[in-house]
Amino acid sequence: MEAESKKEFWSWGKSLFAAVIIAILVRQFLFTPVIVSGESMEPTYHDKNRVVISKISSLDHFDKIVFHAPTAKEDFIKRVIGMPGDTVVMKDDVLTINGKEYPEHYLDSNKAALPEGQNLTQDFEVTVPEGQLFVMGDNRTNSMDSRIFGSIAEDSVVGKVKFRFYPFSEIGSPE
Repeated sequence: MEAESKKEFWSWGKSLFAAVIIAILVRQFLFTPVIVSGESMEPTYHDKNRVVISKISSLDHFDKIVFHAPTAKEDFIKRVIGMPGDTVVMKDDVLTINGKEYPEHYLDSNKAALPEGQNLTQDFEVTVPEGQLFVMGDNRTNSMDSRIFGSIAEDSVVGKVKFRFYPFSEIGSPE
């Protein structure tokens, strides 16, 4: 009976060890949870929201990403506005990328809170260098982003936000 107990113990031990190794590998190379810090992505994400990022996803315009901040020790979460080689123009709160206008519906509630005639985002024009991304927070009046520190290196990206899992009342993938 004792030999059978040892056998079962080692069987469970090996299974547990394998599960831990798989979990570490998945977290290190595929997906990882992140806690949002600050208000720069409101109303899309709020301080203390918890999200899952994918470390293997390709990036495109308007993706939400987590990256190593060029001016701080912590990671930032922002929205990709410009890809390498893009010319990004903001004029009277209208975003134009490479000559095409793009509506930013995720900013509607922030724009509605402004006094009549005031713009949410100041005007600018920038061409994104190769190997770089131009990123902005959704809370344009309170976001340290590429308008302040310039474009970020593509290799500073930790991952693309895939899913919010906390708070439970807001589970899902917001716009």
